[in-house]
Amino acid sequence: MDLFKAMRVVVRVADEGSLAAAARALDLAPAVVTRLVADLEQHLGTRLMHRSTRRMTLTEAGDQYLARARQILADLDEAESLAIESTAEPRGHLKMLVPPALAVHQLAKHLPRFHKQYPLVTVELHSPGPVETLDEAYDLTLLSSRLPLSGEFVARRLARTEVVLCAAPEYLDRRGRPVHPDELMQHDTLLPPISSLQRGITFVAGHNGELPGATVTLVPRRPLLSTSHIDTSYAAALHGLGVAGLPSYVLEDALLEHALERVLPAWRLFSLDLWVALPTRKHLPARTRAMLDFLVGVFGGEDRDPWLAAAGCETQAWPHGASAH
Repeated sequence: MDLFKAMRVVVRVADEGSLAAAARALDLAPAVVTRLVADLEQHLGTRLMHRSTRRMTLTEAGDQYLARARQILADLDEAESLAIESTAEPRGHLKMLVPPALAVHQLAKHLPRFHKQYPLVTVELHSPGPVETLDEAYDLTLLSSRLPLSGEFVARRLARTEVVLCAAPEYLDRRGRPVHPDELMQHDTLLPPISSLQRGITFVAGHNGELPGATVTLVPRRPLLSTSHIDTSYAAALHGLGVAGLPSYVLEDALLEHALERVLPAWRLFSLDLWVALPTRKHLPARTRAMLDFLVGVFGGEDRDPWLAAAGCETQAWPHGASAH
């Protein structure tokens, strides 16, 4: 007896409600379905279903067996799918939802390497705005969050990005380089709309070992430019308009090329965790798994900021004995 075939037949009989309906659904002769059910019952030494000419009902043992059989068959199907996918070359169309700034400043420059590795995969990017939770309409969702993720989905960490202050060197040469947050009150700033900053901006001095840093909260005067559009602030900062607060992944190239300079490197604002999320791991297409692994590999998959590290301007430790006045 083919045990797995018999299990599939019993599951289909339960789903269809009769032996005859199951035979039609499986494209098997009714006699074959009847024999497989009988052989399985003989193998188990118990009756799984009460059968009549009009309907079929599960016995108590049949009801318990059915639940376990469904799980076993699902696991078997997934194992077969994984084995097939592991030898199949990733191909097909991949839909991704990505925050616009992350798509522009990070994903776009890494896609040529992905395409070189997986030439049969095409990528469709959607970047309508900030992304804070999974969208099941997409194969993969890249999102950022200040809080731990929750929900019925699978997520893998990509990295942590610190929001830092920056300005063009020409601006800082002209206006001076602040060494304490209080000095920002004398500078032109590029910030989100003031309504979102009514409680002020809190700066935390870089930690020294396990000692917490000093904190300073400022209620900024009206910024020279107010916008929630990250790339507008980025472009304005590049052209010397003022001091902007931006995620490190946006700043990486500009910091490396010295087109922008970090301001107040001994002070922290806040960090965002970057994640790649998908609805489920079951029957994951090879193209989706390839992109998932590629992204984790590119960004490191750790609770650290790879962009500030690459640019050599990680938040400095607050010196022993120093005052945050």
